[in-house]
Amino acid sequence: VADWLGVDEGGLFNFHPSVRPVPMQVHIQGYEGKHYCPRMATMNKPAFAAILDYSSEQPAIVFVSSRRQTRLTALDLIQHAATSDNPYRFRHMSEDELEISLAQVKDANVRHTLSFGIGLHHAGLAEGDRAIVESLFEQCKIQVLVSTSTLAWGVNLPAHLVVIKGTEFYDAPTRRYVDFPITDVLQMMGRAGRPQFDTVGIAVVMVHAPKKNFYKKFLYEPFPVESSLADALHDHLNAEVACGTIARVGDAVDYLTWTYLFRRLLCNPSYYHLAQADADGIAAHLRELATSTLEDLAEAGCLELLPAESAEAAAAGVGD
Repeated sequence: VADWLGVDEGGLFNFHPSVRPVPMQVHIQGYEGKHYCPRMATMNKPAFAAILDYSSEQPAIVFVSSRRQTRLTALDLIQHAATSDNPYRFRHMSEDELEISLAQVKDANVRHTLSFGIGLHHAGLAEGDRAIVESLFEQCKIQVLVSTSTLAWGVNLPAHLVVIKGTEFYDAPTRRYVDFPITDVLQMMGRAGRPQFDTVGIAVVMVHAPKKNFYKKFLYEPFPVESSLADALHDHLNAEVACGTIARVGDAVDYLTWTYLFRRLLCNPSYYHLAQADADGIAAHLRELATSTLEDLAEAGCLELLPAESAEAAAAGVGD
């Protein structure tokens, strides 16, 4: 990206996770298991251990992929706490305070988990229940919050420790488990560390074992940014035709050679399904991309493709 923008080495920086208002320690753990649900179940005991090791008295958030997983994870944490020396170790309020709070909660699962100092948070809860859980966690009256990833974007509730229990979620349209966007993972990790209370924040990322090296590489090394121009190329070429910048297919090809897409084609041809990575192969790919895009625009009535003396189609805006 820096090379494309013309930024020299003096203006290029890659920041380590520790470079933030509260430095962050990141621990990445890999777990075997082909099937999703059993793999999530194997992460519960390590999640409990991580809370005891890194945040025994301080607030912790456990991020999971679904509403169902919030309940299952919380129940397992309660079970592990029950086998320890103090079943109510995550609750930091008196019985009277607890009863007052529980009397206002509608969801039976939330009432049960709150009695052990663990809160549930997801979009399926009543607004009043979510507000009570958020308030109790913010006041440190409950120590653990099990939440879906939506909390990372919506509510400002930082914690000393963040545990990301799995980096996949079920995608209903495709009927399969897919990876969270990296931005979501970073946002969840970003909840670790409270500027007014902590000198360091801790994030424990639990992933499928084959993906462990990917996340290590992403967090500790510069990671390539790929181009998304091809997905929106119709809009860009249509605008350039309307402005008069592009009048022929050759102009569109020349336009593409100035884009970040062209830079990434040279560096990572397989990502863009490029059959041949030599100069001729790239030129043919760009011409095919430009031609097919302009033909789509012509079919949609956005422009006209006119015959030219050079046997190369000329593009003209419909309104011209």
